[in-house]
Amino acid sequence: MSHTTPTAHTVEAPVRRAGLVKILGVLGMLGGVVLIIGGLVVWSIVSGQLRAENITVPDDAAAFQGQTVAGPFTAYVQADIIQHHALDASGGKTYAELDKDDPVRATMMNASFLRASLFTSVVSFGVAAFAMGVGILSIIFGFAIHRLASAPVVVRRSAVTSG
Repeated sequence: MSHTTPTAHTVEAPVRRAGLVKILGVLGMLGGVVLIIGGLVVWSIVSGQLRAENITVPDDAAAFQGQTVAGPFTAYVQADIIQHHALDASGGKTYAELDKDDPVRATMMNASFLRASLFTSVVSFGVAAFAMGVGILSIIFGFAIHRLASAPVVVRRSAVTSG
């Protein structure tokens, strides 16, 4: 009868090669870097274009009074105050509610166009921030995948028997 002794560790090379998984991890990290750079470029371009318009948030806005519109929050506040001023000018009526002959209708139309442009920039900032966030996650996941695929050995327990 054989006697069983405590287990010993044997080290065996992995059965499958992990080269493709490592490459995917590196590609994930590179893709993350591209997303972050792309997000930063878009953010910078939109901010620069807004800043070039020299729009200053008026004193009666909800926040950021006197600041130059150059980011998502100042753009949103500026769009909000434009709506407020336009509704004051029209007696609370929207563009669609005004008569076609009403001269204030042109003011409401311009306000709508300005607000749409500002909201487009707000959305652009959001997409840029989203791209940067996904880029950061891609780098983290790519690193984790690459690291897991780089595990050099598989440890298995086996019983050592003496005869």
